[in-house]
Amino acid sequence: MEFEDLAEGCIAEILSHTSPMDACKLSLVSRAFCSAAESDFVWSAFLLNLTSIIPPSSIPSSSSKKGLYFNLCNHPTIIDQGKKSVQLDKGTGKKCYMLSARNLDIIWGDAAQHWEWTSLPESSRFEAVAVLRAVCWFDISGKISTVGLSSDTHYAVFLVFKMINASGFHYHPTVISLGVSGGSTNTKYVCLDLNVKDNCLRELQSPKVRSDGWLEIEMGEFINSGLKEEQLQIKVMETTSHIQKCGFILEGIELRPKHV
Repeated sequence: MEFEDLAEGCIAEILSHTSPMDACKLSLVSRAFCSAAESDFVWSAFLLNLTSIIPPSSIPSSSSKKGLYFNLCNHPTIIDQGKKSVQLDKGTGKKCYMLSARNLDIIWGDAAQHWEWTSLPESSRFEAVAVLRAVCWFDISGKISTVGLSSDTHYAVFLVFKMINASGFHYHPTVISLGVSGGSTNTKYVCLDLNVKDNCLRELQSPKVRSDGWLEIEMGEFINSGLKEEQLQIKVMETTSHIQKCGFILEGIELRPKHV
């Protein structure tokens, strides 16, 4: 029996056990494959990871499951009372998360003279971002349970921010750390300011500009086996220079599958 002789339902069953990228590629094999690859049955399988954690009222309307899938890839959905966003990685269907600034622990974050909470048109995800007005003790931390993440997935973690009229970050490196509670923690020194002129800091890892205009810097990576619940601990700090810092705008910390 040739592939094209298979019943469409059989083809759809096979495709539902592949990946979204594979389903799109295999749709070019024949008309039967194309029809099966467009079916709601196939794309419902790719949506199982996400629709279980998004309230029904937050799921966007779509004429097909494939359309819904790509909608959830291209547009983050806000969950947990606005404290997180979740979306799908387009090629794999794995879950991507962003912890909002409100979902992180910021030292002096509730003191108006140090941090300001405001809305920015550039932030399409969250109602408020954290704008640094003036601190010497720059300390941000967060955590997330690995239960909500996709299993058997290699994740990378990114700090997402902006620098507007920033100062105080070009004298001393920022320390970022990432680790699982009860396990090892990876720590490294980075430079958050793209405009730094100090030769020593310029040699450190620095941010990259994202497609949405924000900056991001990779904090580290980890593999989520999904075999047990663990707490991922994240920290960003510069507390040794005692130099006043300002102009840093925090949107959040993003976790997404790492493509190598």
